[in-house]
Amino acid sequence: MVWADTIRTPAGQPEAERLQFLFSQVQSIIAQHDPSALAIEKLLFNRNVGSAMSVARASGVVLLAGAQAGLEVQEYGPLEVKMAATGDGRASKPDVRRGLERFHRVTGVPSQPDAADAVAVAFCHLQQAVMRRAGRLAGVPR
Repeated sequence: MVWADTIRTPAGQPEAERLQFLFSQVQSIIAQHDPSALAIEKLLFNRNVGSAMSVARASGVVLLAGAQAGLEVQEYGPLEVKMAATGDGRASKPDVRRGLERFHRVTGVPSQPDAADAVAVAFCHLQQAVMRRAGRLAGVPR
């Protein structure tokens, strides 16, 4: 792992300004770390539609920043991410963090739950990228 953190938007700002802040932060991080891909966890809607809409907008901003930077952009469902990290699609957040550290020997997993989730998404992407590459070499159609 090279870097992980949580971007916090200024509380009390209008949502459009918070999204603009998020977009500029993601652009800056992309420029600083020069990744080859951007992976994000798919949003699953729950009962709180209001917060789900805000998260969906923020996810869209992150996807846009990645696309504008010319990155490969992939989304993974929570089940995929948990399976990659622990082998159990129902794993808790602490289980995912422990799985990354103990089973996969990922060092430096942040204690912040959102940042640790991001590491798990990145780990899932790396696993999937290996599988996609192996499939292409074997001539398996997409």
